[in-house]
Amino acid sequence: MKPNPDDRSDNVDRIQRNIDMTIENMHRAEEMIATTPDQKMKQVLKEKNQRREQALEGMRHEIRDEAQARKNQTM
Repeated sequence: MKPNPDDRSDNVDRIQRNIDMTIENMHRAEEMIATTPDQKMKQVLKEKNQRREQALEGMRHEIRDEAQARKNQTM
């Protein structure tokens, strides 16, 4: 069996979709934090958003790398 070639052509789009979804989830969590009286739930949501922010940093770094790779590939 021959391995599939590395197809990075849609990586930037895929990562951008993930970034958009993560930001949307953060907004939804913020809305829930503002409306729920449950302090434990607020804390859980705040912690999730902190992890999401860290993930966003990684995804933004990755998207820059992929965009650079795409640019270098077309040259």
